[in-house]
Amino acid sequence: MTLKLRFKPVSFSWVALHPQPKGVIQFIGGAFFGTFGPMFFYRYLLECLFNQGYTIILLPFNFSFNHYKEAGFLIREQYKLIPELVRMAKLAGYKYETYLDDSNFSWIGHSIGCKYIALLEAFSALPQERDELEAFISEIVKETSGNLSPEKQEKKVKSVVNDLEILINDLENKRTNAKKLISYYVNQDVAKRQSNLDASDVKIASIFIKNQISILLAPVNTGLDSAIKPKALADLIINLGFNVKPTPEETYALIKNSNLFNLLGLVYFPLDNIGKSTREWFFNHLKKPPADFRSKLKGGHLRPLGFRLGNLVFNFPDTFSVPPIESVNRRNAEFEDYVLQLLNYLEQKRQDTKK
Repeated sequence: MTLKLRFKPVSFSWVALHPQPKGVIQFIGGAFFGTFGPMFFYRYLLECLFNQGYTIILLPFNFSFNHYKEAGFLIREQYKLIPELVRMAKLAGYKYETYLDDSNFSWIGHSIGCKYIALLEAFSALPQERDELEAFISEIVKETSGNLSPEKQEKKVKSVVNDLEILINDLENKRTNAKKLISYYVNQDVAKRQSNLDASDVKIASIFIKNQISILLAPVNTGLDSAIKPKALADLIINLGFNVKPTPEETYALIKNSNLFNLLGLVYFPLDNIGKSTREWFFNHLKKPPADFRSKLKGGHLRPLGFRLGNLVFNFPDTFSVPPIESVNRRNAEFEDYVLQLLNYLEQKRQDTKK
C-alpha cells in the first residue's frame, strides 16, 4: 500500500509523520521556493523520501541578511518539534522510538537553505566557555575582515559572541526541557510505565547537529553582491556596513575551522552557475575523498524542484538539459535515485562510526 504524503502544521513548520519511521529528514529549501510552498515546489523529492520510510519536516525561514539569527531559529524549532513528533506518533498509534535519538535526524537543503545547515554543523564545534568562544570568533573575524579597523573588528566579535552565547545557553535549556517532555509523553502510556523512560534515556548528543547526516543540493553561500545588481550598488551598500551575517568568507572559515562535516553529501549540477563558486570551495577546501560526498548530476540550479501527476513529473527547468515534463522512471534515474543512494551511504557510514 502506497502511503499518502500529508503535511500538518506544527509550531512554525510542516510535518509529514511516517507510521514506521526509520529516520527523520529536516528539509530547508531555497530563498523563494523554500519559503513559499516548499511542499508544492519540492513535492516529488519529498514523496520519494517519505516512501523510503522517513518522517519529513519542512523548516521555514525568513528572508533576512542575518543568517546567524535564522540558523538559531531553525535549531530552536528542532527542539520544539522532537517532543511533538513523539506525542503525535503515540496519538496516531505510530512507531515513535526513532525520535528518541537525535542521530536518527538528518538534514537536506537546497540553495541558500544549505548555508543554514552548514552553519548549524559548524556551530557544533564552538567552544562553550565565553573566553574560548571569544578567541575562536576573533580568529574568524581577523581572518576574513580585510581592511576592517581593529575597533570595528572588536565590535563585530563582541556582537557575534553575545548572540552565540545567548543561543547556546537557550539551547541547553531547550534540550533539557525537550528530554523531560519526551519522557512524559512516553510514560503516559500505561503499558510503557513499567519501562519508566527517563529523560536521560533520550539521546540528544549535541545542542546543534553534530553526528547528523546532511545533504546539500546545489548549495549557495554568497553575499549581498549576488542579491543586488549592479555590483557597484552592492559594493556601495557593503561599504556602508550592510551585508549578510556571516559573510561568505566567515561562513567558509567557520566550516573549515570546525573540522567536522564527516557525514556530508553534496549534490551538484555542472550547469548551475548560481552555486558554482560554492561547490568549487567545497571541492578545494573540504579534504575528503570525492566518492565520499559528491554526486554530479544532470541539470541546473532548480533541478531538485518538481511535482508528480500520475506517471509524469513536472520540472521547473532552468537549463535545456532537463525537459519540463518527464516520466517518473527517468526522473528517478537522473536525480532521486542518486539522492537516496547518497543518503543510504551516509547512513551506513553513521552506523559504522557508532560501532
